[in-house]
Amino acid sequence: MTNINQSIPDRSVDRARIPPFAYVLTICIGVIGSNSLALGPIAPEVARSLGADVPGVMTASAAFGLGTAVSAVFLGRLIDRYGPRRMLAAALLLLATGLGGSALAPSLAFLVATQLVVGLAAGIALPSIYTLASVIAPAGRESETIGLVLTGWTLSMVAGVPLSAAIADLTGWRTVYVIVAAATMIACAVVKFAAVQEGATGRVTSPLAALSVRGVAPLLVACAAFMAAFYGVYAYIGEHLHAALGLPVTANGLIAVSYGFGFGAAAFLDRLIDRFGAGRLLPLIFLAVGGVYVAMAVVSGFYAGMLVVVFLWGLANHFGLNVLIMRLTGLDPARRGAIMGLNSGVTYLALFVGTIGFGVVYARAAFFVLPLVAAGLMLLAAFAVATARR
Repeated sequence: MTNINQSIPDRSVDRARIPPFAYVLTICIGVIGSNSLALGPIAPEVARSLGADVPGVMTASAAFGLGTAVSAVFLGRLIDRYGPRRMLAAALLLLATGLGGSALAPSLAFLVATQLVVGLAAGIALPSIYTLASVIAPAGRESETIGLVLTGWTLSMVAGVPLSAAIADLTGWRTVYVIVAAATMIACAVVKFAAVQEGATGRVTSPLAALSVRGVAPLLVACAAFMAAFYGVYAYIGEHLHAALGLPVTANGLIAVSYGFGFGAAAFLDRLIDRFGAGRLLPLIFLAVGGVYVAMAVVSGFYAGMLVVVFLWGLANHFGLNVLIMRLTGLDPARRGAIMGLNSGVTYLALFVGTIGFGVVYARAAFFVLPLVAAGLMLLAAFAVATARR
């Protein structure tokens, strides 16, 4: 992490350009996000095609999350040994293979198995991408570079999800996976032959050894709280809009677009993080995210208010994720791959726990309780990162 506190501005930093390879990493995030987010909208079509029900189809999404978590924790450490670019290229090849298998799936069991393979590949790809983003970032522009890469999630949410639904309606759900697989293969070729200085490779680090790096544990606690809050609330917004507010399913699409635009718009402000320092900002950012959840609880009965708050939610979450990655990748450069593997593993475990846990709460209370619970988790996250600073 670099915090610029110089009395005389360093104009060489101002002239430093973000490498074009950062845009390749953005696309890589986009294709991974498109797979992880696409199954929900096309699940009814998939269920009809495979003779299954929608909950059964969504077990494929659970398999993807499980594969990602396990792979990130236990295989992410190989990034430090073989280098993030090489591991990313291999992961993208495996990802494309799994996506191609999903397109050809003759049964639900086969689809679940192929999505497990896709998850295993994503568990290597995501920490490789985050590691590369921190390595190629020019001095003084770390947060801008990571923020640019993170906009890949915006691409998948704003463009990938609506396009997936449209393509499934026009040509069938299998075409969605064919297109994403083709895009993944193109990204794989670019990554494999790109000339990128990725730093020296080191020894394979065990997950427990990476966890022992000072500052990692409290930041991972913050990551777990942050992600559980997001996935727990996001999973039930659509149901709330439909069941409580009587809105059509299409209203969910506007919520996703609003969140995506907010997440992407924050990229234009990422340079402020480099100016003021990630360590000082992260507790404040998490408190701000908590404030957004409180506002969401207040306006939960009004669709227009929800659209505005969800935009702010995306804006604040972008800053939180950006700075969290900056803090983690800056703790021990020799163990970045293992640390980011732990981060991705915690993220997808939080997806599972947050979705299940918030579902239990939602079954017993109104939706507005969920963002209040999420606000409490953000207080925990802010306390954890404040502890990490000390």
